Amino acid sequence: MANVAAVFHWPLSEFAAMDLEELAMWSRLAVDRWNTMNRVE
Repeated sequence: MANVAAVFHWPLSEFAAMDLEELAMWSRLAVDRWNTMNRVE
């Protein structure tokens, strides 16, 4: 959750309605976004 909140600036309340699968999807997207923004390969 922390990586999603840090990258997308979402409050904790946004995560309350998410199931584990959706949270995992957003986590992967957050890592991808972080790597793109910081040019990590």
